[in-house]
Amino acid sequence: MNVESKQAVDLFGPAQIGNLNLQNRIVMAPMTRSRALNHIPNSIMADYYSQRGSAGLIITEGTSPSPNGLGYSRIPGIFSKEQVEGWKLTTKAVHEKGAKIFIQLMHTGRVGTPVNLPKGGEVVGPSSIQVKGETWTDTKGQQPYAVPREMNSDDIKHAIGEYVQAAKNAVEAGFDGVELHAANGYLLEQFLNANSNQRTDSYGGSNENRNRFVIEVARAVSNAIGKDKVGIRISPYGVFNDTGAFDGIEEQYEILSKELNSIGLVYAHIVNHSSMGAPVVPESVIQKIRKEFKNILILSGGYDKKRAQSDLEDGKGELVAFGRPFIANPDFVIRLKKDQTFAEADQSKFYTPGAEGYSDYPSLN
Repeated sequence: MNVESKQAVDLFGPAQIGNLNLQNRIVMAPMTRSRALNHIPNSIMADYYSQRGSAGLIITEGTSPSPNGLGYSRIPGIFSKEQVEGWKLTTKAVHEKGAKIFIQLMHTGRVGTPVNLPKGGEVVGPSSIQVKGETWTDTKGQQPYAVPREMNSDDIKHAIGEYVQAAKNAVEAGFDGVELHAANGYLLEQFLNANSNQRTDSYGGSNENRNRFVIEVARAVSNAIGKDKVGIRISPYGVFNDTGAFDGIEEQYEILSKELNSIGLVYAHIVNHSSMGAPVVPESVIQKIRKEFKNILILSGGYDKKRAQSDLEDGKGELVAFGRPFIANPDFVIRLKKDQTFAEADQSKFYTPGAEGYSDYPSLN
């Protein structure tokens, strides 16, 4: 795509992603909100997402495909019948507002503690390398991250199967597709990143080997539910959860993008948290991804209306994701279009249970 000439693209105009028609090019980015008591989605969550149904595409908070992936308190899953039924409330409510919705499949991997996992759950990762710091638990307060058990070949096959079943469950629950969370230091990125993956088998040691698990998951999920229903989120140069840059990172993401393109994933969603203090994502790696990945590219990272419109016109991407502004502004799309004032979110309620600071923010109208 020629990024040097401006194109007639409207941020608020309709768009297409695979076989889906979107009411605009605005994406509500995935944000963990920790409202799923017992890891089961509920009616409060359905209210929250449907209130924000003026977006073109909503991507849910990270949702675990496995009991082992429930590393945080009150994050939802999509591996049990109760969870599938719970999510049906959200998909129905969102579709009634005209938005499309993808579920983000997020296995926390080594980012967790047994205190947060259900009985029989285990903290696992590509290598037995502990994340620094502590995480919140509802029963014991702050707890250190556990030392993960290094996954063996059977564990890897089992995890791939869990992603496949979760994707099938998502379709049953009414989702339009799934986003594989290969960013922010969770299980898929733990395999990608040389700082968390120090394996010496076929899943580590080289760019191609570190890419292998992600590619196998992407291919298996695409085969199970259709490539038009599968996107991926990636965060090259991200530092969250002890990841960070490493030698050959741009070449690795270039190879990865080419492989994902050959599978035919419907979109790639690039994380850029530099607006929140993380390192800037170099334009060079974004250009490499753009060159190799031919389908939809979702841009993110502290966008305002002017910059979003400009980057769309320049062909840098096809959709733009907004995160935190959606929290306190359920009518964010309307406020953005009409240049109206944005409400400020109460950060102390970002991860607390209940409707307060979640589904109780008013619309202007």
